[in-house]
Amino acid sequence: MNITFKLYAGLSQYLPEGSARNAINLNITTLETACSIIEKFNIPKESVHLVLLNGIYLDADERENFKFKEGDILAIWPPVAGG
Repeated sequence: MNITFKLYAGLSQYLPEGSARNAINLNITTLETACSIIEKFNIPKESVHLVLLNGIYLDADERENFKFKEGDILAIWPPVAGG
């Protein structure tokens, strides 16, 4: 199935070259989870703060257990600081 994978801010460096607008389309198996995709792209776990599936926050347990559907959008943000 196909999903869109988006990485924001400094995390976009983990996307393959040629990725457009901080996103790529992925063809995944039904066994994939947010955690397995994060691992596949070698994103350090401490750099993963906000994980959204179709704009809805996934907590740590959900990242391991939910099942993707065709067309889902997985977006990940690092911790952000500012003033």
